[in-house]
Amino acid sequence: MTHALSRRGFLAASAALSGTAFLPAWAQGAPLTLRATTRTIDIDGRAATVFGLINGAGGSGLILNPGERFLVDLSNDLDVETIIHWHGQLPPNAQDGVPNTNAMLALGETRSYDFAPLVGTHWMHAHVPTHEMRLLAAPLIVRSAADLTADRQEVVMFLHDFSFRSAEEVLAEITGSGSQGSDTAPAAGMQGMDMGNMAGMDHSKMGDMAGMMAGMAMDLNDFNFDAYLANDRTLSDPEVVAVENGGRVRLRIVNASAATTFWIDTGALNGRLVAVDGHAVQPLNGRRFGAAMAQRLDIELDLPAGATVFPILALREGARERTGIILAAPGAVVARLEGLGDTPHPAFDTDLAQESALHAVTPLASRAVDRAEMVMLSGSMQPYVWEINGKTWGNHQPITATSGQRVELMFHNMSMMAHPMHLHGHVFQVVAIGNQRFAGAMRDTVYVPPMASVTIAIDAGEAARWMLHCHHMAHLASGMMTEFAVSA
Repeated sequence: MTHALSRRGFLAASAALSGTAFLPAWAQGAPLTLRATTRTIDIDGRAATVFGLINGAGGSGLILNPGERFLVDLSNDLDVETIIHWHGQLPPNAQDGVPNTNAMLALGETRSYDFAPLVGTHWMHAHVPTHEMRLLAAPLIVRSAADLTADRQEVVMFLHDFSFRSAEEVLAEITGSGSQGSDTAPAAGMQGMDMGNMAGMDHSKMGDMAGMMAGMAMDLNDFNFDAYLANDRTLSDPEVVAVENGGRVRLRIVNASAATTFWIDTGALNGRLVAVDGHAVQPLNGRRFGAAMAQRLDIELDLPAGATVFPILALREGARERTGIILAAPGAVVARLEGLGDTPHPAFDTDLAQESALHAVTPLASRAVDRAEMVMLSGSMQPYVWEINGKTWGNHQPITATSGQRVELMFHNMSMMAHPMHLHGHVFQVVAIGNQRFAGAMRDTVYVPPMASVTIAIDAGEAARWMLHCHHMAHLASGMMTEFAVSA
């Protein structure tokens, strides 16, 4: 860990040093292999049996180089049926990996996938909430030609929340007892309202409802997990990544947690946020950036010379817990870090300041909007029910479009909890926050805080049923899912 390598050499070495070891696909030939299986990790000296997606080299995750197809044979070595979604990618609907439109992967079954992947920082995960909560997830990195020639090191930070209790127990406690992080009751006046009818209301009249709820407290963190992990480790024994004196690092950060939003704190280093959800944005400078569940951040760091140590921390919003990795130059002495900060970290982006500062490098082409629709997000902690347009999954009314149409969806959150909304099969652009329009980031998962509205623009793709849902696992399990149904 103390020997020096060229920055270019670190491109390969950093993958080997990372706890999420990748299998590079240097040549197109036989399919790569992935296994959904069990594995054991150490959490503060206690062994934990979890799920994992293991590649042919025995590591977690895949990395593809420019021009390579996603040519993968996935085997289910678990003792339960499961299904894997390629989050951020645009496969044909038949390969999307969702249980309502694709068959579950049977015990012992191997299924083949083949599609052209999108470049960027993405990930893959089970589309069964309890399986994802058991860490059945892994990074999926697709490099660009510029990545291969850039004079920088790449480092992945893959974030999880973890409980030693079963995922079923955790979901039962969340859905049965409400928030541990807030004693807020259901918002006055929200019980029994027909949110489906509200979706058809004039948006200008929604201010009265927002004002009624303005004094309510935001609900955060409806479960206190046993551990918060970065590359399967806590801060009591973090991953230490060897970096070069004076080098440049590109952090590829994936928030794969079930129910935790994190701030990414770069400490003494100034960071440049250069991509979100795998898509380039105009560089945004800072030392603290947030990521909701399922979102990704690419942050560039320029390291000073010297035998220095740079903790990169993930701070749990609304609480003191933190996790992270350590960047260490040759000869540096790594001091122990506590897993609790001195004070609770603030709630993430309640005013959408970060989102409004992001601008796509390659936005959608300018064109007329063919369809515009408001999508109401509602629910409460007690009873624990979360809905889209007043309906839960199974009672839902799909949002419809025709292939090729430009569609705008305004997510209007009338609940006191934030919702990271993920659309399958499409990349969209954030085009408005409230009534303020702007050319925002390209994304696949957008964060909608309480009593806020965010509008996205989509060019409807393959004629198929595509999932649209909240990526908070307890919300998803409670039915906060609908379909974006595209017809030919």
